[in-house]
Amino acid sequence: MILHASISATDPKHVAHVLAELWEGEALPFAPVSGAWIAMAGDVRGSGIEVYPNGRALIPGADDAMFDTTEIEHPPRYGATHLAIQCHRRQDEIEAIAQREGWRSVRCSRGGMFDVIEFWIENSTMIEVLTSEMQRDYQATSSIEAWREAIGHMA
Repeated sequence: MILHASISATDPKHVAHVLAELWEGEALPFAPVSGAWIAMAGDVRGSGIEVYPNGRALIPGADDAMFDTTEIEHPPRYGATHLAIQCHRRQDEIEAIAQREGWRSVRCSRGGMFDVIEFWIENSTMIEVLTSEMQRDYQATSSIEAWREAIGHMA
């Protein structure tokens, strides 16, 4: 199980606050990385999303030291990284938050297996938000056995 992940944003503090709002959690400064924030769900697993400033990348630390960071001169606007998160808010609430922020939000089917709300942070990083109803379908279709069966139908 993934307990936390990280993304980058132009305004990490604001993005962390919006993500915390989706979760009804809290946003806090993320001390290990200057300018970074973390959105915490407040759940029993300690789920969180660290939000780093655009252009800040993690690199291995020297010798036995923990990670370090470096600046990327020309960070890409888009990338392959995305997250799927649980959310107990209704679809209309999620879409209202995105609309308030001026961010793209659209409900999409993932091959008829389950639906997600594509919630585009700063219109550049996709977070798949799953309402309680969507989570049931996701869990029913995202087991190893279900994926094997889906692959078998594609062959």
